[in-house]
Amino acid sequence: MSVANDSSVLAARRPASPLSIEPSVVVFALLVLVAGAVYLYAGFNGRQSALYILGGALGLVLYHASFGFTSAWRVFIADRRGAGLRAQMVMLAVGSLLFFPALGAGTLFGHPVAGNVSPLSVSVIVGSFLFGVGMQMGGGCASGTLYTVGGGSTRMIVTLAAFIVGSAVGAYHLPWWSSLPALPAVSLVKSWGAWPALAFSLVLFAAIAVVTVVAERRRHGQLIQQNPSPRRGLARFFSGPWPVVSGAVALALLNFATLAIAGKPWGVTSAFALWGSKIAGHIGFAPESWGYWSKPGAAAALHSSIFNDVTSVMDLGIIFGALLAAGLAGRFAPVWRIPARQIVAAIFGGLLLGYGARLAYGCNIGAYFSGIVSSSLHGWLWLVFAFIGNIVGTWIRPFFGLEVERIRPAASHAEA
Repeated sequence: MSVANDSSVLAARRPASPLSIEPSVVVFALLVLVAGAVYLYAGFNGRQSALYILGGALGLVLYHASFGFTSAWRVFIADRRGAGLRAQMVMLAVGSLLFFPALGAGTLFGHPVAGNVSPLSVSVIVGSFLFGVGMQMGGGCASGTLYTVGGGSTRMIVTLAAFIVGSAVGAYHLPWWSSLPALPAVSLVKSWGAWPALAFSLVLFAAIAVVTVVAERRRHGQLIQQNPSPRRGLARFFSGPWPVVSGAVALALLNFATLAIAGKPWGVTSAFALWGSKIAGHIGFAPESWGYWSKPGAAAALHSSIFNDVTSVMDLGIIFGALLAAGLAGRFAPVWRIPARQIVAAIFGGLLLGYGARLAYGCNIGAYFSGIVSSSLHGWLWLVFAFIGNIVGTWIRPFFGLEVERIRPAASHAEA
């Protein structure tokens, strides 16, 4: 997930800037969110309406916290800056504390719940690696693509379009990939119990955080200070930027809310496969004959409205929630001139993102975040091979005119 301004977190201290809101953008975004919620409540059900608003909250948090997957991994790979990775470990730790007891019980607030648990397979290895490369080429992950599109990034519109195409192709090919060698799905909660699984996971999160601290101090001498917010109090709450750790905690809480309302964790990319397959059907293909759509309930999803689909309504909510955040921050300013090399990278990256997500049973949200907080070992497998893919993608980026951010050790500041 690309941060709106990756270097801003390393800038020198600046004086506070006045609150700057774009009223037309804010009003439009609020109207779409409210009207969408009313439409879903009246035409479908209250759950879909609530999930749409929940998606809006996710988009606002992602934008205001500039919560990074893609940029966080890139700056650690290239420059050993680990604040973003440490924030991800906080997110996973809080999410696991919430999820594991509920998944162990099998119910939440009296309703059945289930995690995202998938096989350990060749498909996951290949798909997560391709997704990792695509993150750096496309400039974002799944959630990052949505929130940056909502925030006004025209380049990410190209990435999103290619993402949808790649998802449809991946859905078409998935039965073949699924036939390759695989180990059964493993849930640590089911295998060990909620509390031993939680203790083991928390140790792993802490170990990764420690590794980032050691690596950053070796490279820069000390931990790098994030740029202080130019706003304070309510102005900061409404217009951002938020501390990245606050974003981590908020995302974990909102994912838990998704589990409570939908009965399953947050996901993003299954909607892209649905959208792409529907488009394929309209232009002459026969997606109903694909093995991916032959599973129970899948054919019904293909032939019904996307507003019946949990992931679709949440994805749309993310876009408009991020649009609202951009208007509140006074930063909605699309740039329409994009260098040709970056367009090529966006297309290439988007295709890899979509194809890889289908092979890997999810993306940085469905497989990594929701997979790990579901205690699924496939989430950890996804993390390893997606990170390797990000290393390759970071190396490739300069060939497409894309930045790889580095700072000199002398410019480092002690972390607050």
